[in-house]
Amino acid sequence: MSEVKDKGNEQRHPASAPEVLEQAHAGDIHGALGTIRARDGAHRYGWRARGVALLAIMGPGLIVMVGDNDAGGVSTYAQAGQNFGTSLLWVLVLLIPVLIVNQEMVIRLGAVTGVGHARLINERFGRFWGWFSVGDLFILNFLTIVTEFIGVSLALGYLGISKYIAVPVAALFLIAMTASGSFRRWERFMFAFVFANFLVIPLAIMAHPNLGTMAHDFVVPGIEGGADSTSILLVIAIVGTTVAPWQLFFQQSNVIDKRITPRWINYERADTVIGAFVVVIGAAALIAVAAFAFNGTPAHANYSNAGAVASELHHYVGPAAGAFFAIVLLNASLIGAGAVTLATSYAFGDVFGASHSLHRGFREAKLFYGIFSGLVALAAAIVLIPGAPLGVMTEAVQALAGVLLPSATVFLLLLCNDREVLGPWVNGPWVNALASVIVAVLVTLSLILVATTLFPSINAATLSIYLGVALVAVLLVFGVTMLRRRERGAPAAALSPEARRNWTMPPLALLERPRWSAGRKAGMIMLRGYLFLAVLLLIVKATQLGGA
Repeated sequence: MSEVKDKGNEQRHPASAPEVLEQAHAGDIHGALGTIRARDGAHRYGWRARGVALLAIMGPGLIVMVGDNDAGGVSTYAQAGQNFGTSLLWVLVLLIPVLIVNQEMVIRLGAVTGVGHARLINERFGRFWGWFSVGDLFILNFLTIVTEFIGVSLALGYLGISKYIAVPVAALFLIAMTASGSFRRWERFMFAFVFANFLVIPLAIMAHPNLGTMAHDFVVPGIEGGADSTSILLVIAIVGTTVAPWQLFFQQSNVIDKRITPRWINYERADTVIGAFVVVIGAAALIAVAAFAFNGTPAHANYSNAGAVASELHHYVGPAAGAFFAIVLLNASLIGAGAVTLATSYAFGDVFGASHSLHRGFREAKLFYGIFSGLVALAAAIVLIPGAPLGVMTEAVQALAGVLLPSATVFLLLLCNDREVLGPWVNGPWVNALASVIVAVLVTLSLILVATTLFPSINAATLSIYLGVALVAVLLVFGVTMLRRRERGAPAAALSPEARRNWTMPPLALLERPRWSAGRKAGMIMLRGYLFLAVLLLIVKATQLGGA
């Protein structure tokens, strides 16, 4: 390895970068708020120096978090506030560690390996799962993009602009913004959306929130009116709109595209933690808006859609509130469409080995930008079709996300315990314990969501109790098994902090495929069966709803 000099501190250390599969992924970091040279040693002393570095690194974590407060998120949070007041704010607090733990794992995968999530699954677990991961991501993301353009239509429709003008213009803007050939320019556009997200704060103030009530509901779990199938499904929807499979693919690839290496992981972790709190603050503000604006009015507990929320705010709070909500919805739809579509384009470029970097122009990355443009154009066109079953699509997106979330989280956990891939960066025991609980809870919630979506007569409260008991039993067995395996396993060789910081994954071709135990093979077969059956039932149900 060559040696470089840290200009700020005159200390010498080995340079390191992960395997480069796309040449545009190597070089200086050109962030929206600063630049870091490729040969910078990462040593920073003093708050000012660290703050400048954080500003340059900041982006992937903040964008992926705020991007998840998309049109579906705005609708879900508004529904929670309008129908249940602020009684569900405690759910948001519980989601903060879920967001941070899940996304911190993909930060390490991206920075240490230099390889996208889809490609890693393909190389480590076989072509079936690699293609399955890209295929299901494509279907789910495409339907999600459609819902984003539904949000654009509702927002600008409230402002008096025809959807036949609003939707095509929004689609062209997203394509032009992304295909500029400059990562920095794209990130600055996305930061503008991130800052616009804070418009929800003055909107919440207009609703005259009771801060004491909000503080109580943040820390004391409860559900206004009691727990029933409707309220439980809404809790699941809040989780589902906050933790989505596309986030894993997006942030891992965006970390790579921004050229973040292991030396800068701690800064990207900080970026992600900040993003997690920003998204929760935005979600809480949206819940508060609908909760306090409609409390004591006929609109309380009568949510219909996001467009109606804007109209009702106009009626009960004032024209400014309605306009602010429409702008927040439009902003959420645009940042969501941009991030979700980009996650899909990254995955396809990664698997096909084609150029897939925002540092390249359209001519240099035709497949990458072609997929992005095609997805945006087709999704926008569907929204414009008269009589299209948009309601069925919106419902199907939530159910499909529930079906596919378990496989995404299971593969994430397996990859982050693969020493061939992450070496000294593999999960520690406490991260594994927390991540395992999170995965188990997400699997349980996805099962409830799928079951209650496909079979509405099921009592969600009773189902939740039975699955909760089963979850505790499974976690206990899993915990005992992991403790015994850890006691038998040989400890990994210790590395110095400097060596660990400069460790990156060897070329993929040199890695030995992981050998699965009989238990793991059985688990993967069960996962295949679950996914096949659940997707099949979902298609049948969506077809029935579309023909109703």
